[in-house]
Amino acid sequence: MNPSDVSPTIEQVDSATPPARPVARPKGPHEIPGSHYGWLSRLRSYLILDPLIWFYTLVMGIIALPLGFFDRGGRLLHWFSYAWSWLIMKTIFSPVTVTGLDKIDTSKPHVYAANHASALDIPVLYVNLPFQFRIVFKSELLIYPVVGWHLKRSRQICIDQKNPANSIGSIRSALKGLKAGMPLVIYPEGGRTSDGNIKPFLPGAFFLAIKAQVDIVPIALVGTYELLPMDTYHIRCRPLEMRVGEPISTAGMSLRDLEAVTVKVQKALEDLYYQGSSHPAAV
Repeated sequence: MNPSDVSPTIEQVDSATPPARPVARPKGPHEIPGSHYGWLSRLRSYLILDPLIWFYTLVMGIIALPLGFFDRGGRLLHWFSYAWSWLIMKTIFSPVTVTGLDKIDTSKPHVYAANHASALDIPVLYVNLPFQFRIVFKSELLIYPVVGWHLKRSRQICIDQKNPANSIGSIRSALKGLKAGMPLVIYPEGGRTSDGNIKPFLPGAFFLAIKAQVDIVPIALVGTYELLPMDTYHIRCRPLEMRVGEPISTAGMSLRDLEAVTVKVQKALEDLYYQGSSHPAAV
């Protein structure tokens, strides 16, 4: 018997094997029922929205950089960040509803803990938090031209997760700023979520809050994952929410309470974020 009579050829195997399907983007917990973002939405994003955002970043970043040498307090560079964020938010047609901020005494320094679901989280915060603040960011962002330069020049807090010893100076600066009245914004998950759900918080995320004895304010950014998830430039214009929770006190706490306060803040942030969604945490 000829082996070819019983053994399938390569061509037969290829034809019998179904083609691999592209991996679908995980649906976020705040998808709008019935929403559809087809090729017109993609064209609008790729040909109009994305180029405008890059234009704002390049032009305003280049203008702001030399001015940073004369801006010891950071107020001027904060204004540039606000203006850059305002332009982006007006461009992407995604209005933000803010709730709970009126209950916060914003004249006091707090550590604001926000979930991190999108590259557009920062513009949302800059436009809707009515005060100057500093952001804790990963050292990996320093490799990006203009963005990295601006973060460094505006004295944001750089954390090197691979080599924490390199972050001692930044941590001291953040602590000094908090004690002097400068609020701090952190992303306790340590990076963006890949599926829209809140990830476990990093150990030690609230070290600075305890050391400075300031309250922690949870902030849930709702809809930003669905607006612009990871690994895409397709901006899906939609309404957003910024839900601000009750302050969580660290008064009298020591570093021995770090794990307990981390669990408490994560629970508060999850309650805010999943409220009104179909996620099991909302039940």
